[in-house]
Amino acid sequence: MGEYARSLALAIALSKRNPALDIHFALSREAPYAADTPFPKTLLARSPTFHSSEMCDLIRRLQPTLVVFDNAGRTAQLRAAANAEARIIFVSSRQRQRRKAFRIRWMRMLDEHWIAYPKFIAGAPTLYEGLKLKWLRRPILKYVDAVVPQTDPQLAAQVLAGFGVTPGHYVLVVPGGGSAHRGAEAAPQIVAEAARQIAERNVDTVLVAVTPAQAAARLHPAPRMPMAELAELIRGARLVISNGGDTLLQTIACQRPCVAVPIAGDQAHRIRQCERRGLVVGAPLDAGEIVKAALDLLENESHRSELSARQADSAVLDGMEQAVETLERLALAQRG
Repeated sequence: MGEYARSLALAIALSKRNPALDIHFALSREAPYAADTPFPKTLLARSPTFHSSEMCDLIRRLQPTLVVFDNAGRTAQLRAAANAEARIIFVSSRQRQRRKAFRIRWMRMLDEHWIAYPKFIAGAPTLYEGLKLKWLRRPILKYVDAVVPQTDPQLAAQVLAGFGVTPGHYVLVVPGGGSAHRGAEAAPQIVAEAARQIAERNVDTVLVAVTPAQAAARLHPAPRMPMAELAELIRGARLVISNGGDTLLQTIACQRPCVAVPIAGDQAHRIRQCERRGLVVGAPLDAGEIVKAALDLLENESHRSELSARQADSAVLDGMEQAVETLERLALAQRG
């Protein structure tokens, strides 16, 4: 889900910047968001990673000038893009995908490698990675800390009014997770229960993309929504309860107090790194502990202000404008 949300946000921003560009998605038809994708798309039985033949045929048919592989892809697919003389960007957000991107045969084909987390979380290039970059002189390596749509006051007013909440007077809860993670299959419902308990404390609480098992008077369930709408909810929240994925970094970039909860194995490390810098408050995947951390923070204005101040001084940057400019430049680049 995180890869798709990032790709969609970039595609929407790119289409606004240059409406003449043709943008095409390749997706699993089983993904819950696939049918709603607002761009031309090719739907496959599973992730495009597992359909190299179909993906290679698609690339040959479309003859794109730029192909973006977000945390997915096979060597044959990259080779098909290279044979079509397309520019290639690979986005890695996990160590396994990062290692793939630093294989020599991949580095020779990639124009840019984007690491989808800040350097203090993902780690600087290792000695071996640095030597390969120096030797091959490619690809360009970038850290894309967070991707956050631009502020839209009109959209913000519309979204908040839809939930009957006002800026600075609600808690936003984003459990995340487009699919169940091993060992944390119940994670969304655990976080949803925490949201219900907070709402029962007479606090307006917006819960995104999860149907709670029980209702509460001031609990406002929200469907899965475009990142631009979610970003406005983040900016207006008194407190955000987030997973340890992209929403965590978006919340920090928006300088909002945050309780972060890991719902997948790789998220605990990210949250710890942010905690060490005083950017968020971490909580285990337990409804009672999440509620306690949230209420403590809601009742402590000085702590919330301290978190926001540290976030403002942190190295977490909004990379939307830089990313969109690069996408446009490479999409319009001459072949060969």
